[in-house]
Amino acid sequence: MKPEQLLRRVAAALTGVLDASGQDVVSSGRVRDLNVDESGVVRFRFVLQPDDPGTLVRQARGAAEGIDGVEGVKIDVNLPSARGAPSSRTAPRRGGGPLRPGSVPAPKPNPELLTDVERIVAVSSGKGGVGKSTIAVNLASALAGEGHRVGLLDADIYGPNVPMMLGEKRRPTVTGAKGSEKIEPLLAHGIRVMSLGLLLEEAQPAIMRGPLISGILKQFVEQVEWGPLDFLIVDMPPGTGDAQLSLVQTVRVDGVVMVTTPQDVSTGDVRRAIKMFERVETRVLGVVENMSGFVCPCCGTHYDLFGKGGGEELAKLCGLPLLGQVPLELEVREAGDSGVPTVISAPDSPAGSALLEIVHRVMAEVAEGSDSRVEPIETNVE
Repeated sequence: MKPEQLLRRVAAALTGVLDASGQDVVSSGRVRDLNVDESGVVRFRFVLQPDDPGTLVRQARGAAEGIDGVEGVKIDVNLPSARGAPSSRTAPRRGGGPLRPGSVPAPKPNPELLTDVERIVAVSSGKGGVGKSTIAVNLASALAGEGHRVGLLDADIYGPNVPMMLGEKRRPTVTGAKGSEKIEPLLAHGIRVMSLGLLLEEAQPAIMRGPLISGILKQFVEQVEWGPLDFLIVDMPPGTGDAQLSLVQTVRVDGVVMVTTPQDVSTGDVRRAIKMFERVETRVLGVVENMSGFVCPCCGTHYDLFGKGGGEELAKLCGLPLLGQVPLELEVREAGDSGVPTVISAPDSPAGSALLEIVHRVMAEVAEGSDSRVEPIETNVE
C-alpha cells in the first residue's frame, strides 16, 4: 500500500478516538504532523491538554497500530502550558498583592482521594544524584517483603527511573467503563507501580512546564487504580517546585524522608527542601545519608569519597532523626541496573542491612503520627 493511502486510513482511524467532550483527536488539533514513511512507520505529535487522561495517547496509538500495513507507530507527546494560567510573578493572592518570597499556600488535601491508602510517605531531596529513587525503591520493596500492601508512585517526571530499578518495561492497562477508565498499576516485586516512564517511549524526554507536571501528578493520584494499600511511597523529583507543592496540596502526606549525601553541596540543598516542607506544614520523618563512605573490596580501606557526617550534622541542625547511613557499594548500582532492589538481591550486605534498618526506623516514625520533632514555621498564609 502506498504511503498516501495508508496515511488516509490512519487519519480516518484517529478520528474515532474521542476526548471527554466527544471531540476527536484530529479535529481538536491534538494530532499534528501526521505522516507515514515508505516502510509503513507512522509518526505524529500528540498535544495533550491539561485535563486529558494519560490513556488518550494509548488509544491513539492503538487506533493507528490497528490499521493493516502499519509497521510501527512513533508518537512525540507534547504537553503545552495551561491556557490562562496566571504568572507566578503577578498571580493575585487572598488579601491582595502579588506573591511574596516565603508566601506559600497552605495545603488543602482532598479527603476523598486515596481513601483506601493507610499511609503516604514521600521520598525527597534538594538535589538530583543523591540516590533518592534508590531509597524509595528499596523502602517499597522492603515493606512489600514484610507482607504490607505497597504502592510506588514515581513522581520524578523528568527522570522516571523507577521502572528500570524494578525491572519493568510493560505498558499499564486500562480498566473500567468508558468515561470512568482507570490505569491499572503494574505489579513488580509485590509492589503496585505507576510511572510516566511506563507511558513514554524509551528515549522520549518529558518536555513540559510546571503546571502540567502538577496535572500529571494529579492524574496519577486520581486516575490510577491503586486499590487498598498499607503504604503508598512517592518518589519525588529533586528540588522544591510544583511537584512537591502539588502533592501536599492534593493528598494528605504522613511524612517525608529526606535523602542527602555527606558533602556540603548536597546537605545545603536538602536543608532548603526540609524548610520548604515545614513551611507547607508537612512532617519530615528524618534524614537518610546515602553514599556514606566506601570500603575498598581489595584492601578493606575505608574512604569518605563524599565527605563524612554531613547527613548526621544536617539532622541535628534541623532537629530531625538520622534514619540511617547507606554505604557506597557496587551491589547497590548493580541492583538498580538489574531491576532487583538491594534489599532483595543482597539483604545481608552492608548496604542491604542499612536499608532494612532505615525501613524499620521510617515505620517507627510514621507510627508516631502527627507528633512533630520541629516547631512549625510561619507560612504567611492569609
